Amino acid sequence: MTQNLAATETPLEAANDGTSRVATLSFQREIAAPASVLWAAWTAPAARAVWAAPTPAVTVEFLEADSRVGGREVSLCKVDGEPDIRCECGWLEMQPERCSVNYEVISREGVTLSAALVTANISGAGDRSRLEVTVQLSSLGEDMEAGYRQGFGAGLDNLAGVAQRTMLLQKVIRAPRPVVWGAWVNNETLPQWWGPEGFSCRTQRIDLRSGGEWLFDMIGPDGTVFPNHHLYREVIPEERLGYSLLWGENGPKHADAWASFEDQDGATKVTLGMVFSTAAEFQDAKGFGAIELGMETLGKLERFVAPA
Repeated sequence: MTQNLAATETPLEAANDGTSRVATLSFQREIAAPASVLWAAWTAPAARAVWAAPTPAVTVEFLEADSRVGGREVSLCKVDGEPDIRCECGWLEMQPERCSVNYEVISREGVTLSAALVTANISGAGDRSRLEVTVQLSSLGEDMEAGYRQGFGAGLDNLAGVAQRTMLLQKVIRAPRPVVWGAWVNNETLPQWWGPEGFSCRTQRIDLRSGGEWLFDMIGPDGTVFPNHHLYREVIPEERLGYSLLWGENGPKHADAWASFEDQDGATKVTLGMVFSTAAEFQDAKGFGAIELGMETLGKLERFVAPA
């Protein structure tokens, strides 16, 4: 993995009361992942939740997450023994795989500390991409330049790692979005199509709601049993769902996943994303054909909702 960080400041005159400071911070990363994957890691709420915390000492709790133009994201950064930091992000412009613009307001205990305009540009070809982020920062309640540079830079370091262990599958399915969504979040129908060709599901418990779970075995064509446990964090009707993948009941987590659903000329574009817990697990999954097997699963979904 290659990561290059450059952060420069161009401070302007402080306000007369000495409390307002303005600076421009610039960050760059060269990342060994396609632009489509980097864009997903940058914008998908489930992926952002993985890389948002700048250090292990910080816990980020997402209260809202809507990565669309006009949507906003609200999160709390928590550190033991310190007041929570509130971050509100609003998406102003999004050009998929190319550019995003958002505002970001940081506050603590009701006091606004800073406001920023964040512009991200993505470029690249093949399996490599480049991320350039410019932050136009106004420090209000206190001088935020140094902390912002450090925290934002650490978050982008995390993002670079996440992008390199993210698997992204996309398929346009010949059925309206309500139909596709209904097949995915129905306790009876999901087990009927889930899994690659020749696989079947044996369900023990299933509750496809926020806070719910699906405990099941996937059974291969040769009878091999693969225990699975999905824990659902969010289910937003006809838009997206986010969940964790565990190896068996309450076993080790091996990925954070999401599925999103978009209208496309009467059909539905389904995006299935997975951020694997480690780079080794990502490579293992690629090695045994997870991409191809995942596309088979989406193909089964299409046949289920739109039989020929």
